[in-house]
Amino acid sequence: MPETLQSLARAFPDVRTSDDAADRVAYARDLWPRHHLAVRAGNVGAHQPAGIVWPTSTDEVSRIVRWAHDTVTPVVPFGAGSGVCAGVLPHEQIIVMDLKRMSRWRSLDERARTLDVEAGQMGLPLEEDLNRRGYTLGHFPSSILCSTVGGWVAARSAGQCSGMYGKIEDMVLALECVTGTGEIVNLRHRTSGPNLIPIVTGSEGTLAIVTSATLRLHPKPVARAFAGFSFPTTEHGWEAMRAMFQAGLRPAVSRLYDPFDAMLARRGSVKKGGADSGGTPGLGAAALRSILRRPGAINELLDGAFGSKMLGGSLVVLIFEGEGDAPQRDMDQARALLETMRAQYEGEGPARKWLLHRYSVSYRQAPVFAAGLFSDTMEVAAPWSKLRALYDGVRRALGEHVFVMAHLSHAYPDGCCIYFSFAGTAAKGAGVARGAGWDERCEMTYDRAWKAAMAAAIEAGGTLAHHHGVGRSKAPRMAHELGAGGVDTVRALMRAFDPKGILNPGNLLPPASPEPYTDDAHPTAVSA
Repeated sequence: MPETLQSLARAFPDVRTSDDAADRVAYARDLWPRHHLAVRAGNVGAHQPAGIVWPTSTDEVSRIVRWAHDTVTPVVPFGAGSGVCAGVLPHEQIIVMDLKRMSRWRSLDERARTLDVEAGQMGLPLEEDLNRRGYTLGHFPSSILCSTVGGWVAARSAGQCSGMYGKIEDMVLALECVTGTGEIVNLRHRTSGPNLIPIVTGSEGTLAIVTSATLRLHPKPVARAFAGFSFPTTEHGWEAMRAMFQAGLRPAVSRLYDPFDAMLARRGSVKKGGADSGGTPGLGAAALRSILRRPGAINELLDGAFGSKMLGGSLVVLIFEGEGDAPQRDMDQARALLETMRAQYEGEGPARKWLLHRYSVSYRQAPVFAAGLFSDTMEVAAPWSKLRALYDGVRRALGEHVFVMAHLSHAYPDGCCIYFSFAGTAAKGAGVARGAGWDERCEMTYDRAWKAAMAAAIEAGGTLAHHHGVGRSKAPRMAHELGAGGVDTVRALMRAFDPKGILNPGNLLPPASPEPYTDDAHPTAVSA
């Protein structure tokens, strides 16, 4: 047993701990897609923690953090590990604190429609239990099967119904947290004076460990209205979405797909089986790998007028929900508005199909990696006035390196989130290290694509993140978005909440000497 974990186990003999090799590997990373390249390369345990601890109460969390503060032992809070930005990347002196044993409902106030629930509560069981009582939280992230309340708060999560219910920060009324000194603090939403809830929400485990949240509930919807609309171009689609939200309409689901993503959305299902896998990329995927090594021409073709027409144009999926005939009335109003803006009504089918397969996209990634490729997503946001520049700039930057498609799934009266999905393969040509293996060359392509896209997002006046968080993958660029003063402010908050810097060190903000990414798959640095 590592000395760090031995000391913890002696201090808290009544708390479950583990230094089992399998546990340490399982808690060595989150679901950052760049990690998958390491797994494919056979390197699955480069960042093992000293051990894992499973507290069952806020008091235990507080006592453990006080011990960590006194011994200067770093602690990484862990929900369900579904983050995609390298928010979890421990080392041999770090203790990972898994909060899933803290999943109790503390109080349900039916008159106020609020629920105080512990941070380890998993997403889908929470929503199902609320539904049985006639309520909904209205929070449906694609990761709802493998994410927790604490993780939602930490990453400032958004769900698929954000158009009606908002993001997680719109649902949080109070937080119970443990700071880096072990102090238990209760934060309440305040309408005047300083409000600390927005500071802790989205801090990704660097300010405090969230142990419970009081969340706003809504009546479970009893009626829904569905519709799909096609548009000649993606821009026609987002202009229609802008007009709809600025007219006061609030669909629970409002999703705009670019022509290629629209083609996939119309299919609406995940095919069984997958590309061949093994120690090296299989022959069955060779043609796809060859095509994706020259993505620029494909992106240009599909993004133009010819590609849009060939693929059937962009697609908007709308779902209104509520009581009685209100959803249908809202849908009728939306349809009347959209049809003045070149929309073609496609019936209820696209929206119903989307709802049926709303979480299926989470299962599409493994066959891509098994085929010798990689895939990832990047979600950025901007005001409507800057959306065109953001869309074009990021798409162009990514498109030089990877195949890219996009959809817009979180809209507001003042702006929108663009969610880029992309796939690529091993780099070739100038800059490829002699003797570099397939996975290392994939990393080169991946890193070049990400760095170019982040630079383009900042240049266009957009954000680096909308709801996935920052982690370590985007941290090197945070100074470009926040400015030096913004970074200094966040660092000052970190010192106030966590004087010794023991909570998830290295996450969220760039280190003093930043590197573009933590090299996870190979022992030598990857130049990109």
